[in-house]
Amino acid sequence: MKFFSSQCSFDYPWAHVSASAWKKYPNEMSTHVVAVDVLRREVDPVSGILTTERLITCKQNIPRWLLAVVGGRDTSYVREVSEVDPVAKTLTLRSTNLTMCNLLSVQETVVYSPDATDPNKTIFDQTARIEAYTAFQRLCNKIEDWSVERFRQNAVLGRIGFESVLKKLADAVPDNVLPSASLQTAAAEI
Repeated sequence: MKFFSSQCSFDYPWAHVSASAWKKYPNEMSTHVVAVDVLRREVDPVSGILTTERLITCKQNIPRWLLAVVGGRDTSYVREVSEVDPVAKTLTLRSTNLTMCNLLSVQETVVYSPDATDPNKTIFDQTARIEAYTAFQRLCNKIEDWSVERFRQNAVLGRIGFESVLKKLADAVPDNVLPSASLQTAAAEI
């Protein structure tokens, strides 16, 4: 089992980042994400928490040695469940792979929250647990090492791509004009 973690700060307030998150994919840097489909969306009437379940379709360049193990598939599916808590001001995304889950389990959690020291910034905190299942420990290690490296590469590209999405929304909405509900509407339009 291997772990991956990453943290950074975006120079936008939480309302802006949480509105933009719905338009994160596809973007020019994360071309491996080819589709995002909403399966379910509901708001808890008491807490106000918005829960969304999505299916994310990815097409990855997978090494030949791994393609031989998994049967030649380069398209994979990921289930993501997100919660937007408007009171705590957190957007939490939990995802797990559906494809090859009998060979490899990837459990990722991403949390966007306001920076406690600067309300104009948002903290991005990402963790992933990666575990391969084969009869040979050496093969498990090789699959996990490759997966962690791919995760790291995609995280860097994803961050760059998300910055461009954040900028598009900033360019579409004048500074300090719109409340967060209007940001959600503007994000839907870009």
